[in-house]
Order: sequence, then C-alpha cells, then structure tokens
Amino acid sequence: MSEHVILLHGLWMRGFALSMLHRRLMEAGFRVHRFDYLSVAATEQRILDRLHARMTALLGEADAQSVHLVGHSLGGLLALRACHDAAALPSGRIVCLGSPLRGSAAARSFAGWGRGGEVLLGHNRELLEQGLERWDGPREVGMIAGCTPLGLGAMLGHFQGEHDGTVAVDETRLPGLADHCVVETNHTGLLFSPEVAQLAAGFLRHGRFSPPAPR
Repeated sequence: MSEHVILLHGLWMRGFALSMLHRRLMEAGFRVHRFDYLSVAATEQRILDRLHARMTALLGEADAQSVHLVGHSLGGLLALRACHDAAALPSGRIVCLGSPLRGSAAARSFAGWGRGGEVLLGHNRELLEQGLERWDGPREVGMIAGCTPLGLGAMLGHFQGEHDGTVAVDETRLPGLADHCVVETNHTGLLFSPEVAQLAAGFLRHGRFSPPAPR
C-alpha cells in the first residue's frame, strides 16, 4: 500500500521550488506529487476545488493507503482549508512549514501599501492577513517553524520573538495542532533543510515529530 504526499508551495512560488523536498520525501518512501497553483491570480475556492480533485484521484489508485499534504507558508493554510470540512476526502496527515496559521504581520504590512499591496497578495490576501482561529478538523496537523531571522519580511513585519525572516514563530502556533517544532533555518530554507524533510516524514507516519523536541 502506498502513502501519497501532495506538496503545496507558498506565495509567489511555483512547483519547482519544492524539488529538493520532493526528492527527500521520495527517498523516505512516499509517493510524492507537486501541486502547482497561481498563488496570486487564482481564487481560494478555485485552488481548493483543484486540490480536492487531485486528492480524490490519488485515492482511486489501486494501492493508495492515504493522501498526506505538506504545505509551505500559504500552502499550509490552503491545506487546512481544504481538509477542514471535507469528510469525503482520503485519510492522511498535514505538515505545515512556516505557515502563518494565526495570520501574517508581514502580509498586513504589505496590505498597508494600498492597492499595490493588494495586488501583491492577490486573492488570498484575507487568508494570509487573518489566518485561522483554531484547528478542529479531522486530520492531525504538525507545524515546523524556522527561527533564523533572514528574509524580506524582517524589514516589513513587526515581529515579536523568534521568526524566520518572513513569519513569526508565534504566528505558526495554532490551537488544535497535534505537534509543533522549531528548527534553525529561515523561511525559504524550510524547503531545503534535510532536518525539515526528516521531521516531516516522521510526522506523516506517526503523527508526532522526533527530536529536536518541541519548544
């Protein structure tokens, strides 16, 4: 039986940015697929409809056991939105990488630029700015946050405490998560870190992160 993993990129990215993570999760034994979407131009509903269809199609494969999701930044928010009320979807877990589940100070700073900021954030502006209140969906969700403060967002957001240069660690802590851990990398580095890939694989299989311990 196969465990499928769908990878979702973040804002202003495309699927090629997930290549390294894709390879490492394949080496860990998963069947990995990249979900490419227009993070600015596409509406949230359009993205979710396509993602639901992709998940359902994978479940139809003869050897499919589960369909997991791994989302970087905005991709993690979309993964949670997709699975919150979708009882008909296949089983699986979700790993978020540096996703501002409580809303993004950097996104709110962009929005303060007026029309230009709205254009940069696109149709998913509200989701990025406000985030979610809590997670009470059917899937176990784990968060891997970064704490190396290098990135454009460090100049735009008013971060308090640790951050990865784009998203504050506190913005990644959402009530209802099954587990949360912090690693030494910046926001983009979450996609390239071998430690992150190892942690993600462990959570997808067991619903908990292995060391380093959560903080």
